[in-house]
Amino acid sequence: AVETLKTFEKKDSRVKSAAATNLSFLYYLENELAQATDYADLAVNSDRYNPAALTNKGNTVFANGDYEKAAEFYKEALRNDSSCTEALYNLGLSYKKLNRVDEALDCFLKLHAILRNNAQVLHQIANIYEAMDDPNQAIDWLMQLISVVPTDPRVLSKLGKLYDNEGDKSQAFHYYYESYRHFPSNIEVIEWLGAYYID
Repeated sequence: AVETLKTFEKKDSRVKSAAATNLSFLYYLENELAQATDYADLAVNSDRYNPAALTNKGNTVFANGDYEKAAEFYKEALRNDSSCTEALYNLGLSYKKLNRVDEALDCFLKLHAILRNNAQVLHQIANIYEAMDDPNQAIDWLMQLISVVPTDPRVLSKLGKLYDNEGDKSQAFHYYYESYRHFPSNIEVIEWLGAYYID
């Protein structure tokens, strides 16, 4: 794939930008950040209005820990294409890293309006509500998530933990037991169930 894409490097700016965008993404997936950054720069320089190129550039900056700058690239990608869901998702992650939870939540709620049953988006929303100390909202969103991925043991154990913190032992037991049923090797879940049976 890399060899094929490199043959397009000398074409006109649109083709060059598309090829460089894909090369940047491939190098990013292989964790070769220097190469990914070089091709992201080439893609952006070839076509400043390419939202995928801007998103890739944001990803390389994000991977280097500069979340503020990454957010700027994602916002620019969204200005060029408001339906760029990757940029919106990554903008939400950037805001989470910057501890700007209200703005992160806003991004993920907008994404939820576009991608109704996306498990990752539902998980991020629940996670933010949990960070905001709003367990009831977190539980509501995790329940929606369970309707999409009913056998995910981590989501089930998270529900168990939230119900346990709220003092609802019977609901906590139900979700911890379901988690154990799907993944019987989680020590935390086993410990909780053991303590529950002792009580």
